[in-house]
Amino acid sequence: MGLRMFNFKLRRGKSQGLFYSLMLAVACLLISFNFSLAATAEAKHYTELELAPLPEIRLPEHERFVLDNGLVVYLMEDHDLPLVNGTALIRTGDRLEPADKVGLAGFTGSVMRTGGTQKHSADQINQMLEQRAANVETGIGEASGSASFESLTEDLETVFDLFAEVLREPAFDQRQLDLAKTQARGSIARRNDSPDGIARREFQKLIYGKDSPYARITEYATLDNISREDLVQFYQEYFHPNNLILGIVGDFESQKMRSLIQAKFGDWQPRPQMTQPQLSEVTPAHTGGVFYVDQPQLTQSSVLMGHLGGKFNSPDYAALDVMNGVLNGFGGRLLNEVRSRQGLAYSVYGYWSPRFDYPGMFIAGGQTRSDATVQFVQALQAEITRIQAEPVTAQELAFAKESTLNSFVFNFQNPSQTLSRLMRYEYYGYPADFLFRYQKAVAATTEADVQRVAREYLKPEQLVTLVVGNQTAIQPPLTQLAASVTPIDVTIPSSQTQAQN
Repeated sequence: MGLRMFNFKLRRGKSQGLFYSLMLAVACLLISFNFSLAATAEAKHYTELELAPLPEIRLPEHERFVLDNGLVVYLMEDHDLPLVNGTALIRTGDRLEPADKVGLAGFTGSVMRTGGTQKHSADQINQMLEQRAANVETGIGEASGSASFESLTEDLETVFDLFAEVLREPAFDQRQLDLAKTQARGSIARRNDSPDGIARREFQKLIYGKDSPYARITEYATLDNISREDLVQFYQEYFHPNNLILGIVGDFESQKMRSLIQAKFGDWQPRPQMTQPQLSEVTPAHTGGVFYVDQPQLTQSSVLMGHLGGKFNSPDYAALDVMNGVLNGFGGRLLNEVRSRQGLAYSVYGYWSPRFDYPGMFIAGGQTRSDATVQFVQALQAEITRIQAEPVTAQELAFAKESTLNSFVFNFQNPSQTLSRLMRYEYYGYPADFLFRYQKAVAATTEADVQRVAREYLKPEQLVTLVVGNQTAIQPPLTQLAASVTPIDVTIPSSQTQAQN
């Protein structure tokens, strides 16, 4: 039996003994408890409960420095557990891949890890990590790439060495690329299985445009265009030390960690004159209209409606977030009115949803019965108009602000979450105290602020509406919402069909 397994079983045995001791103590407490006294205590409504004030958000001690090659590093010690984890943010993203090779960035991010390195095969890396209960992962999303590791303190040097290998010397094994492309083809074939998935995908196209980097999707034809050489070229374009931010948190001594980072990354040559890529301009593809995807097998409709939105750095972001609180959640207008009082929705929501460096969306929607689809859309429209026309009540404002501030605190439960925030703010060029500015702005939001931002930012006349459902069962028909209703074809094109187009 291995030493780690022996220690695990020993700890489990002690834990079981502790569990039985606690159960015995609880049983004794129940025997001696005066239930008659408890029964006479008057139950309070949740609004009458007095809760302790929210804990103040504090930034744990940390340091930031930059290596000579331009690599930005954040270190944050946390000795509660014998664990160390780190994340590198890479200034890249699938929005930067060529339009005829959609999927390239995602493959680059995944095969970096699954394809092994110049020194170790993927199987060797997997075995070394499994023996140490450690992880090294990579990926590339819409607006950034990432590489991360998790390790026990005692295995830090070995795991960090593998982490550096994966970042600096990926092999991009052709077999792993072929496997990833096969899996992607399977995902394309199944992409119309989920009505909500169809709705999200097609709604992005309606708002941003089907050719926008924020809405285009992987197709069979774009997969056929991607080669191993494309992955290598994409990697070489963006993976340089002066294009990365590395953050590490956990059980380590900062001076020793500095030395380790210098040893593994200090000789990585930067790319001269690294410039930020020019992002595509975002303009609304539609400023209104009703669209549908006919799915005859469905007994309910998935509805999305909205328009182009804004960024986190808007001076009104905090007030817009409070507006979200008025609309959503238990006690919010949409749940109370559309779901509870009118009974029109299984689920319902409406959010101003910004992004860091490009416009997000205002999006509302939910799921409803086929025969209630039109009434559901009209009810959503009415609530959007109402929050512009009627001031929110003091009770609504207090509820929204309290829920917003309460949920915000949970973003900082541990040092890893806080460090991730700091790195994201630097990545997108936001001030380090952005989170404190936001918190203060939420606390200062008034009823008038909520109504003002609702009037300024919500555009009921520009709402794009998409319905995924059984058009025959939708009665009254969607033409009651607009004289012209546009169908959307979600047939999956073959490679040959796309090539001809």
